[in-house]
Amino acid sequence: MKVAGFTIIRNAVKYDYPVVEAINSILPICDAFYVGVGNSEDETKKLIENINSDKIKIIDTIWDDNLRVGGHVLANETNKVFDAIPKEFNWCFYIQSDECVHEDDLNTIKTAMQNNLLNKNINGLLFKYKQFYGQYNYIGVGRRWYANEIRIIRNDKSIRSYKDAQGFRFTNNTKLKVKNTNAFIYHYGWVKPPKAQQAKQQNFHKMWHDDNWVNENVKKNEEFDYSNIDLLEIYKGTHPLVFKSRIKNADWEFIYNSKFVKTNFKYKFLYFIEKLTGWRIGENKNYIEV
Repeated sequence: MKVAGFTIIRNAVKYDYPVVEAINSILPICDAFYVGVGNSEDETKKLIENINSDKIKIIDTIWDDNLRVGGHVLANETNKVFDAIPKEFNWCFYIQSDECVHEDDLNTIKTAMQNNLLNKNINGLLFKYKQFYGQYNYIGVGRRWYANEIRIIRNDKSIRSYKDAQGFRFTNNTKLKVKNTNAFIYHYGWVKPPKAQQAKQQNFHKMWHDDNWVNENVKKNEEFDYSNIDLLEIYKGTHPLVFKSRIKNADWEFIYNSKFVKTNFKYKFLYFIEKLTGWRIGENKNYIEV
């Protein structure tokens, strides 16, 4: 069994993306790792070149900034890198630049790939999600957060990155059949210093909307307002070791007071049912779980 990791990144330094931590978190179970480095305004390429591993393969790309509707540029870039992975690899492990895997889950993930290697009915592998917000000790539990997504796919080029690169489907829009690894992706996209988060948001929305929409809907504050959030819980687990330095240096203040959270009754009720039974009513699944 051969495994290729892959990701895309642009302006990692400028917008404080933890892409090095993302790559290093799954590098031990990858035989090679392909990184699509987009045309950047900073030292992103040097950042990737400084990863101490001969597994790293850099693919220089030019992002099409005209593909702004729906974040399609992200899927387009993801497909570029996926298509560059040679046929010799059986599984392709996609990780986004603000995601991470806990070292305690690596053996579980490797076993899932091995156990499903010969079962051609399985097109990919599913992960559960831990969605962090504001600071590293808070985790999102409301309905706004997706709970599962595909992150490992077969090296089948009829599989394509879907919409804004959140998941994958076949070229004919058919959903992939997947097995759940029962491992977790730790998502840190909403944990940054407030100034860095604000800069990221102003840039990020440009991949979905035109300039007029961005100007009207994205506040031009110096710092991001983390208070506009619904349901969070205190996180009592551990974080991946590769994030140790970032967590140690996270010196900004984030205060969450559930008394001031504005969540409508419907979503509070649905969350209550999910908490009680584990059933997420009405969840839109971008896959077929086998």
